[in-house]
Amino acid sequence: MRLAELSARSGVSTATIKFYLREGLLPPGRRLSATQAEYDGTHLRRLRLVRALIQVGGVPVATAREVLAAVDDEDLTRHDRLGAAVWAIPQPAPARTREATAEETAAARTQVAALLQRLGWPSGHLDSPPGQALVRTVAALAGLGYPHDAEGLLPYARAAERAAEADLDMLEHFTSEEEQVEASVALTVLHEPVLLALRRLAQAEESARRSGRPEER
Repeated sequence: MRLAELSARSGVSTATIKFYLREGLLPPGRRLSATQAEYDGTHLRRLRLVRALIQVGGVPVATAREVLAAVDDEDLTRHDRLGAAVWAIPQPAPARTREATAEETAAARTQVAALLQRLGWPSGHLDSPPGQALVRTVAALAGLGYPHDAEGLLPYARAAERAAEADLDMLEHFTSEEEQVEASVALTVLHEPVLLALRRLAQAEESARRSGRPEER
């Protein structure tokens, strides 16, 4: 397809596609002449991924480039490509009124380490980007008067395990490893708002159940 068709099918303007090409977020098309190139389904799929990262996830261009480099690194196993790509996606900072103290951070790190041990997950996760984000969040909760120990975190971790199983099951619908890695990145960005919305709906249902007032159907 030509650039105009790629734009029409992807919903991305030609100017934005040209920007993505200049920034190395989209591989160049097959050159037809000095001023024309053609593109295929891999470009369309990559455009959808870039849109998920930048336009939906709010990922900076430089970070998106880092994520895509991990997606494209065929020297890594699928597991390592998934981890490198997904962990490069920034996580939102926890809301807090002040910086956590060193003592709060140390206590949070101890609780997260205990949680990982309880789950049988590698201790190395503690220093991964999501592990560090979890420590910061637990420290912030403690600073606001809502301490979370390993026991209190465990139900959330078990729910996350079930969500991860569903995520990986969904990836099996894609045939190539590249498509699976790309899908994992897109779904990480797009599904986290889904999980948040479902959690809030579930809270409403559970509150109604406990209060004995059935929700309107």
